[in-house]
Amino acid sequence: MMMTRSLSADLRGRVIAAIEDGVSTREAARPFRIGISTAGNWYRRYGETGETQARKQGQPPRSKLDAHEAFMLGLIEETPDITLAEIGARLAAERGVRPAPSTVWLFLDRRSITFKKVGARRRAWFAGHLDLNPKKLNFIDGVADRQSIQ
Repeated sequence: MMMTRSLSADLRGRVIAAIEDGVSTREAARPFRIGISTAGNWYRRYGETGETQARKQGQPPRSKLDAHEAFMLGLIEETPDITLAEIGARLAAERGVRPAPSTVWLFLDRRSITFKKVGARRRAWFAGHLDLNPKKLNFIDGVADRQSIQ
């Protein structure tokens, strides 16, 4: 995916000046061929912060979880089958950080830490059911169901 460049500070300034002069957001956006919501966002941000420059685009190189790396790795070592949601809950309870499971996953993925829980659960399940033919089973989210044979 290709990221576009920010529009110039000069253009932003002219749009903001037009809106300040009483032109509607729609009318200010039209001659500059920008979106109405873009013009509104620029003007709103200018009113709130005084900023007219574009902010840096893209994902930040650091995670809010970086400061909690040792804690998270300790959780994983202590409970190898801990889930992403459980890691997030422990971070919230003990560290006051409330990450989404996707944030926890991205943090671990960047460190090449993976969990092979589904495969391990399947092998453990099979060990107790050696009389079943694996070709006649469906696995959905790590739970085995017998296929109907007709």
